[in-house]
Amino acid sequence: MSLKKFLISRIFWINLLIAVVLVAALTAITLSSLKSYTHHGISYSVPDLSGMTYDEAKQVAEASLLKVELLDSVYDKNVSPGAVVDQVPKANQQVKEGRLIYLTINASEAEMVTIPKLTDISFRQAQVLLENCGLTIDSISYQPSEYTDLVLNAFQNEKELAEGDRLEKGSSVVLVVGQSRGNMETILPNLNGMFIDDARLALTNARLNMGVVIYDHSITTKEDTLNARIWKQMPDSRLVQKVYLGSSVDLWLTVDNEKLTSDEAIEQ
Repeated sequence: MSLKKFLISRIFWINLLIAVVLVAALTAITLSSLKSYTHHGISYSVPDLSGMTYDEAKQVAEASLLKVELLDSVYDKNVSPGAVVDQVPKANQQVKEGRLIYLTINASEAEMVTIPKLTDISFRQAQVLLENCGLTIDSISYQPSEYTDLVLNAFQNEKELAEGDRLEKGSSVVLVVGQSRGNMETILPNLNGMFIDDARLALTNARLNMGVVIYDHSITTKEDTLNARIWKQMPDSRLVQKVYLGSSVDLWLTVDNEKLTSDEAIEQ
């Protein structure tokens, strides 16, 4: 039989139809098996594990067909030792069965760091050294000195600090800095729209201190506090360009977009 006759024969079309049906059936079975294997369309809500111990969090997660893994630890004196303080994914997110939840727990005690030599160096050098070992600057005070911007002393809770002392990581220190009579002013930064941590750094870089921090009525939760931004400052950077070194700047924070986009905030 010639090829042309075979292609138009009944046997060819019957075999072709059978082949198409078999391919379609195999494709449907494969897709169905994949959906069953991957639990397509099935998701589980991530439980809120905050405040639980690792073992408690593990039990709760496994009850929801999920798993947990310890990712990191931090220290917060206001939280019970060993308690979960953060998780990824966050609570109530939808995930697949067996998904890992990464936990950050509160350490039983604060990590301690050794402070470097902070005196007889420039303020900027001291700032970098403190940042490198996980410490922050609480405030700056100035004393008359022939050496401008030289760190004269460092304190924590009114206790004088010396090289080699041990402090809690994340804690802050007070620096006493020299100031000559001819160099007593600094430019007042515009802090409008900044988060509190960014404002603190900007003030420190300008050799200024953070004064009173006022959160308005729009801030009702911890999340609001973290998301709050500055909408007003005193002294007002629109009216005052320079202030004395070591001066304090009071800050007003909000999550109210109307305040953040008001003429007063924009002009600042």
